[in-house]
Amino acid sequence: MESAEIARRFLRFFEERGHTIVPSAGLVAEDPTLLLVNAGMVPFKPYFLGQRKPPANRLTTAQKCVRTPDIDEVGKTTRHATFFQMLGNFSFGDYFKDGAIPFAWELLTRSESDGGFAFPEERLWVTVYEDDDEAVALWHGKVGVPMERIQRRGLADNYWHMGVPGPGGPCSEIYYDRGPEYGREGGPVADENRYLEVWNLVFMQAQLSEVRTKIDFDVQGELPAKNIDTGMGLERMAAILQGVDNIYEIDTTYKILDRAADLTRTRYGRDPRADVSLRVVADHVRTGTMLVADGVMPGNEGRGYVLRRILRRSIRNLRLLGSGDERYMHELTAVAIDVMGRQYPELVADAPQIHGVIDAEEASFLGTLRTGTAIFDVAVEETKRKGGQVLAGTQAFQLHDTYGFPIDLTLEMAAEQGLKVDEEGFRRLMREQRERAKADAAAKKTGNADISVLGRLLERAGQVEFLGYDQTVAESEVAGIMIDGAAVPAAGAGTTVEIVLSRTPFYAEGGGQLADQGVIRTAGAEVDIVDVQSPLAGLIVHRGKVRTGEVRVGDQAQAEIDVERRRAISRSHTATHLVHRGFRNALGESAAQAGSENSPGRFRFDFTAAGAVPPSVLRDVEDEVNAVLINDLAVNAFYTTQREARAMGALALFGEKYGDEVRIVEVGDYSRELCGGTHVASSGHLGLVKVLGESSIGAGVRRVEALVGLDAFRFLARESVLVAQLSEQLKARREELPERVEGIVGRLRAAEKELERLRSAQVLAVAGELAAGAADVSGASVVTHRAPDGTSADDLRKLTLDVRGRFPADRAAVVVIAGVPAERPVVVAAVNEQGRALGLSAGRLVGVAAKELGGGGGGKDDVAQGGGARPESIGDALHAVRSAVAQRLA
Repeated sequence: MESAEIARRFLRFFEERGHTIVPSAGLVAEDPTLLLVNAGMVPFKPYFLGQRKPPANRLTTAQKCVRTPDIDEVGKTTRHATFFQMLGNFSFGDYFKDGAIPFAWELLTRSESDGGFAFPEERLWVTVYEDDDEAVALWHGKVGVPMERIQRRGLADNYWHMGVPGPGGPCSEIYYDRGPEYGREGGPVADENRYLEVWNLVFMQAQLSEVRTKIDFDVQGELPAKNIDTGMGLERMAAILQGVDNIYEIDTTYKILDRAADLTRTRYGRDPRADVSLRVVADHVRTGTMLVADGVMPGNEGRGYVLRRILRRSIRNLRLLGSGDERYMHELTAVAIDVMGRQYPELVADAPQIHGVIDAEEASFLGTLRTGTAIFDVAVEETKRKGGQVLAGTQAFQLHDTYGFPIDLTLEMAAEQGLKVDEEGFRRLMREQRERAKADAAAKKTGNADISVLGRLLERAGQVEFLGYDQTVAESEVAGIMIDGAAVPAAGAGTTVEIVLSRTPFYAEGGGQLADQGVIRTAGAEVDIVDVQSPLAGLIVHRGKVRTGEVRVGDQAQAEIDVERRRAISRSHTATHLVHRGFRNALGESAAQAGSENSPGRFRFDFTAAGAVPPSVLRDVEDEVNAVLINDLAVNAFYTTQREARAMGALALFGEKYGDEVRIVEVGDYSRELCGGTHVASSGHLGLVKVLGESSIGAGVRRVEALVGLDAFRFLARESVLVAQLSEQLKARREELPERVEGIVGRLRAAEKELERLRSAQVLAVAGELAAGAADVSGASVVTHRAPDGTSADDLRKLTLDVRGRFPADRAAVVVIAGVPAERPVVVAAVNEQGRALGLSAGRLVGVAAKELGGGGGGKDDVAQGGGARPESIGDALHAVRSAVAQRLA
């Protein structure tokens, strides 16, 4: 039975029993305490905590999840994986144990022809919490499970909670006996390899007031409404129903693994080390594909870091399998899209964008591997030169953070060099970085407010009605006030507050559009609003400062936005839609939007692309968009179903998740997008769009910045004045300026090259004289010299090597030359082969000199370079070098 069919049967079974099917939430968690959805119940957490009301009392879902704490174990075992899917049925104050237990048994044991999974009853075991006699009675008396196949377990195994104060309760787990070939008899308490858990039923009946550990918590009392939360791992079920040993051999994983083996000319099951790499590739390619499909982009922090690490571990393991510089991720991603697309059709529709991101990350990382290896070699040489045996955590972190070098690769290469890595130092720095990123993300969305405070406010006040599409001023009521995250009844003058209104014309930041600003007035107060956010669906929070008076909950209020700011932002938002369509027309449908920011008079637009966009394409897109402005096409917005929107060809923001009803904004027949933002009435209101340029902001993602309206006109006016000034200065017509400037620049470069040649010749002219005047130190020729100030570091190096090359091969020679190219001194040392045979090292000699100069440096034994901060100490540095040579040869 294929994975897609398992999910379909599960959902249909519970739908027939009164459950509402909830589509999988995206992997990007709404919960600010999480980077990614890591459990099937995460999207329902606000319902369990009482923060929000569920859409129905009975729900069922197949939820995508990503969990990475054990990422280093992926591949080493056949149990660990980063991506998985949880099938679940949920009850909120409806049925309890007496409903959940029979439902589970019926679905598992019902025949396949009747829509079940056809598990033999005699191979199913259950565990219950040690004092849960009610569950035992239901399993034995109502369902008919023999007492010998019901086992009691303690808190560690059969009690569930969220790790924070809130609901919790005992759970009952269902296990499948795979047979004696998988382990010893005795049920789950004896061997969980033979007896495989397939379903966990959680009976949420207690209110926990304090949670210290998994098994150490305080029970405050019974919940007023008892809930059910169940979880069935789809991949584990697939392994059983497909008759394979583990999750790496099921349909949605093995096809990726098998293709990776074909591409790298290996065979799964023949070499244990190769098997580990194949499992890593299979798991990580699937996970990376799902993350990119949900809008995550590779980056160096937060969820972008998670994705980057996953993709780069895939590429690294492909290299371990012998891929070299071959690029295989495109083909493997195609397999992942094919096998997962049966459950998630949007993967197929978004395939070009997914490929664009992953292909670019692969190309970037292959270059990173080359650069990072060179940086790693320098770090190793420096560590060994200092006599160390451990690569510093800061160096490992720099390799990872700056160059994208995976820590497992650093560990492996360090071991090859006989070194260890300060892993604790590295992981400490990583933790600090992640905590900063998580704190920043949470603070931006929720401010200082606890999510539960916001949830209670939403439940009490109800959803805020947004009036901003056609109103700029609205009468309303103050539904809630918060100061520093705490709900308060009133706030006085000078106080920074967060205000919730019953209805509002203020647009909350979202979809790339910046928030409105303006003022809220009551009979006794005025509040200046500087930011608006929507931390929970349906809740709009206005942030600002009370200018005068005192604002109170329940006050009648008038909310008024800054109209000129709104109009300018709306122009930018409509322009973004037009530019998006223009780039798709020019580059193809793979040029999908990957982010935007619409601010007054200016916007930026991010999109997926394999490489830089040629200037000619930028000009063509700009011309096309401005032609739309001249035609003054009408801008219309309307609501429809998501299915109808796709049928109409409406563009959706890549990775964004939409409800059943969506809002479409169309500009004539030119552009049609799903969008909740504000826009102009017709394209002519934009006036002018001027594209400033494009750049890379990450692997596979380009950014275009542009001006719109009066800001674009002002920019062109300044450009015109500048061109006029150049024309006057160069005595040339405007159309002649490019050629005239090119000629001037060419002559200037030629003059600079000639100056550089003369300067180098002058410096090198003394090479023979320096070699002839070498000092004899214990049989070695030693040259120490200070070059004239202003001599470039490159010329210092050339002169040093030139002088060294003038000595016969059978005579030891040491050349050390220092100079001050700008403000700081530089020293270069070179030792010939005969000198190195006597134990002389250019790297060590540079270190001696650099120490005197108040700096550092190093390099190889034959040539090295360093520097410092004290040019007045060059004489002392050269003297120290001569003493070091004499001491070494004594």
